[in-house]
Amino acid sequence: MDLFARKPVCWAMSFAPDSELTAKALQMAWELRGHPKQVMFHSDQGSHYTSRQYRQALWRYQMTQSISRRGNCWDNSPMERFFRSLKTEWVPTTGYQSFSTAQSAIIRYITPLL
Repeated sequence: MDLFARKPVCWAMSFAPDSELTAKALQMAWELRGHPKQVMFHSDQGSHYTSRQYRQALWRYQMTQSISRRGNCWDNSPMERFFRSLKTEWVPTTGYQSFSTAQSAIIRYITPLL
């Protein structure tokens, strides 16, 4: 999420949140933004954000990593708020019937924000 514009920059979905997924989203953001240099990327301390694979991707794209303090949701509040809104406003309480249904619905939620 671009914190200045308060808009999503990119997204990626998979069956598991892992380093491959987060690296894919990072690559998409980097490409859509025209290969920017000296950008700061902020995240929580999730294992996929602190993995060697992900840190190497940040280095390759010349991004500086900023990580929230342990257990402090306020450090990453814009993303926490985005996901809360997504879950309460858009995701059915019973979940989605399939991955492709979820993907289509979530893209419909994100697209107007761009």
